[in-house]
Amino acid sequence: MPIDVLIVRDPRESVKKCSLTPLRGLERIQFVTYHPERRVSAGRRLLLHPEGPELQPEDAGLSLLLIDCAWRRVPQLLSRIDGELVHRRLPPLRTAYPRKSTVFEDPASGLASVEALYAALAILGDPRPELLRDYRWREAFFELNPALAGLQQQ
Repeated sequence: MPIDVLIVRDPRESVKKCSLTPLRGLERIQFVTYHPERRVSAGRRLLLHPEGPELQPEDAGLSLLLIDCAWRRVPQLLSRIDGELVHRRLPPLRTAYPRKSTVFEDPASGLASVEALYAALAILGDPRPELLRDYRWREAFFELNPALAGLQQQ
């Protein structure tokens, strides 16, 4: 069953470095730019969040919400989103994205946004290989997470 994706994106994040930028214009993916004075209506959706039960194929009946921002800004962006958000976390996965912050420490389980989106949709039974088509670290991501590589063929 095709899953619609709403991405709320922080304009402070670099468009050039954003792993989701190549996804603009793809079917069933909608981008909304965060603004502190505007609310976003999300309806009832799964929210990828580290504090929630692990995402399961049985969660597939809902659309997906992805917050694209620095970890420290997640609460600020979420405060502007209206709807029933069903928190789900991804299983332990490893990022291939070469992160290095000199200011903040990234969570150990953090993934690049496109990695998280691909993984969530694959787990929910809607694998979309085109999401990683232009992702520079695609092969490394699958090597680090072989179970996901197997889901793309199903």
